[in-house]
Amino acid sequence: MATPSAQRARRRVAATVTTALSLTLVFTGCSTQSSSSTAAPSNAAVDADTCARNKAVGTITYISGYGYSASAGQMDVFLAQELGYFDELCLDVEINASGANGQQLVAAGQAQFTALGSASDVMLAAANSKNLTAIATYGTTPPFSIFGNEKLQSLKDLEGGSLGYFINLTPIASAMLDNAGVDASKVEMVKMTNYDPTVVVRDQVDAIVGYASNQPQALRAADQPFVEFLPDEFDVQGTYNVMEVNSKFLSEHREVAADFMRASLRALGECLEQSDMCIDKLAALAEANNQGAAFPREQLARTWEVESAWVRDSTGGAPGVQTAAMWEPEYALVQKYGDVKSLPAIADMMDEDLVADLYQGDALVWPAK
Repeated sequence: MATPSAQRARRRVAATVTTALSLTLVFTGCSTQSSSSTAAPSNAAVDADTCARNKAVGTITYISGYGYSASAGQMDVFLAQELGYFDELCLDVEINASGANGQQLVAAGQAQFTALGSASDVMLAAANSKNLTAIATYGTTPPFSIFGNEKLQSLKDLEGGSLGYFINLTPIASAMLDNAGVDASKVEMVKMTNYDPTVVVRDQVDAIVGYASNQPQALRAADQPFVEFLPDEFDVQGTYNVMEVNSKFLSEHREVAADFMRASLRALGECLEQSDMCIDKLAALAEANNQGAAFPREQLARTWEVESAWVRDSTGGAPGVQTAAMWEPEYALVQKYGDVKSLPAIADMMDEDLVADLYQGDALVWPAK
């Protein structure tokens, strides 16, 4: 692996400018530095005071709990680093893609940012942690589906059969079963130990609660026969991917957190417009860091084709902008199916303004010195 200085040099060479996002607007971030601060580097997109402020926080650590997945809130962080956008804002960002528990590390202050699969994941964790704040939600499509052996005609056919799940049976899946009239007590629940989707084809379990952009897409690519049930077929609403930040860091360094999101969202815009470029870079990163077999390019492309549509189709507005209203349907599901004793109010778990304030209309504001 290249040294940090070599990586930064490579990123500076690779830095590009996107016409759609290069708005000649003056950056108005607050500064605590004096006007005599050392001049910002020549590649910086911010003035000297803002650059000094961002550098002063030191290394910002982002945890990718899903490795090199082609998902919003993850791929864009990798690309913001590769394209030099963090450098342009004088941010020193370190990415941990080893699959660590991002929520635990961020809550403990050992990292600053991480992304989760849905608002319900945030809510379930919030019942046990008080030091996490959601700052971006990337879509209003639940990322989960129930896929299974082709013999299934409906979810009711799971009664007397088996349903696999990862980590926990999500409130989204529980609501799907309930709305389909399934008696869950008649379904054998099996905690899966790997992500191999072919177990449903081989009839080892009848169905699995999985990610609609991943395991089912792999079965389709292999031309395997299976059935899939999506949340909207059962009038179940939810969210797609959420960025979280350490609450104490957000309180003490709000403008810096905003610039981290500014750079990431600029990269997200690039990936929505130039998916092949982003997938190529992400696949190369995975390969360079010995995760190429787990994240081959063809899989990344399949995943992003689905998930980029979730970002575009979001009813929340510009990418990453979130509101309490977006979370309300899922909040009700977590209250009903999440098995939590005390669920914080939505307003206590999220910051609605941080990302919204980065936009003018639907255009992300990129600073100009």
